[in-house]
Amino acid sequence: MLFIFAYVDLFSLYRPDFRADLAEGKVFVFDVNQTFLLFVTAYIIIPSVLVYLSLVLRRPVNRAVNLVAAAIYGITIVGSAVGEWNYFILGSAVEAVLLAVLARHAWLWSEQD
Repeated sequence: MLFIFAYVDLFSLYRPDFRADLAEGKVFVFDVNQTFLLFVTAYIIIPSVLVYLSLVLRRPVNRAVNLVAAAIYGITIVGSAVGEWNYFILGSAVEAVLLAVLARHAWLWSEQD
C-alpha cells in the first residue's frame, strides 16, 4: 500500500495544476508549511511502523491496531480521491482494497494461526 501511496503522490508532480498549486504554497486547501509537512510525515510513518509492529505486537493488540488503522486510512484515502484524476482514483482504489484485505485478515485471525 505504501508503494502505491508514494507513487501516486509522486505522479502528481507531473500535473501542471498540482505544480501550480505547489508554486503558490498550497496542496488542496492546505498551506504547505512546517506543520503540514510534519503531519504528512506522521501520516506516512504510522503505516511504515505498523509493518514492524504487526510482527511484534501481541495478537489482540495487533488485531485492534490493524483494524483501526485500516479504517482510518481507508476513509482518508477514499476521501482524498474525490474529484481527482483517473490515475489517482485507480491508485486509491487499489490502496482501499489492500486495506480491506488487511482488515479482513486481522478480523478473521484465529488464535491458532
